[in-house]
Amino acid sequence: MPDSSPILRPACVERPASAAGDPRLGDLIAARPLEAPAAVMVGFPVDEGVRRNGGRVGAAQGPQAIRHWLYRLTPESRDEGRMAAALTRVVDLGDVDGSGDLEADQHALAAVLGPHVAAGRIVIVLGGGHETAFGVFLGHAAASRRVFIANLDAHADVRPLRVIDGALRGHSGSPFRQALEHPSKACTGYAVAGLQPASVAAEHLQWMRGRGAAAAFIDELPQLHAGVPDPLAALPPWSAEADERHQRIMATLDLDSVDAASAPGVSAPAPAGLAVESWLAAAERLGSDARVASLDLVELCPPFDADGRTARLAALTIWRFLRGWSQRASPHR
Repeated sequence: MPDSSPILRPACVERPASAAGDPRLGDLIAARPLEAPAAVMVGFPVDEGVRRNGGRVGAAQGPQAIRHWLYRLTPESRDEGRMAAALTRVVDLGDVDGSGDLEADQHALAAVLGPHVAAGRIVIVLGGGHETAFGVFLGHAAASRRVFIANLDAHADVRPLRVIDGALRGHSGSPFRQALEHPSKACTGYAVAGLQPASVAAEHLQWMRGRGAAAAFIDELPQLHAGVPDPLAALPPWSAEADERHQRIMATLDLDSVDAASAPGVSAPAPAGLAVESWLAAAERLGSDARVASLDLVELCPPFDADGRTARLAALTIWRFLRGWSQRASPHR
């Protein structure tokens, strides 16, 4: 599918003015299709799944808020221009034009992402509620790519589907159950780290264990440095003995796993969540890992974001992922 697909609309964010010699990401990331991009960015301004799951809505405004701050950041100045050069091969395709029909919107996202996944490009998706992740997974499945899903989250998000209008429907709490049960068998496994002990039902934990999924609670995480928890160390794909089924990873980051003092503007705040240092270090390591084929960042809820703190953190999360990606030996994958 060409990048000019009618299901996409241009990002409605003004790119900041910058002075000569002071480039910003808004100057470097292309707003129009490139002949051979190395990475693509897509917004998914949808939070119907959050509404269905009983959360506070507003995540549909997330992609615009992330871009607002992301485009104002400067590329890394200490790497001899490597990050700046890599960013010129990133294109922002715009937003999926949400229809109000969650299932249709998830398949629309998959239709946009599938050709890029098949071409081996890095895919970055700005959510949206965590129902975004199922649309991303469907993009991998559409490209006949099998992936291991690695999630940083306060919640397991393996809840059963709900009966809505007489039919079973997915929501923001069900994307990984849907992926694990998908008839394509494109999900080779699932691991989640940063879980809040007071937010995971025993039935859901048992369901995951019965399917070989890994679950690491926040109070079980090993230390990275100086007492900072390392969420990625708990995920099987990052072990030295990772087998072949883990060689393609779909990374999904839920901002509600970050401590609410730093991330108040989310669909479900966590009063004792991950430290910002852990979160950002994980994002950068994901970017630098050649097995990571996609990243989605979800649950930013701007209507509840005091002083734009969470939106700024979300933008910096994407920046850290991009800096990590720019250090890969071959950004062409």
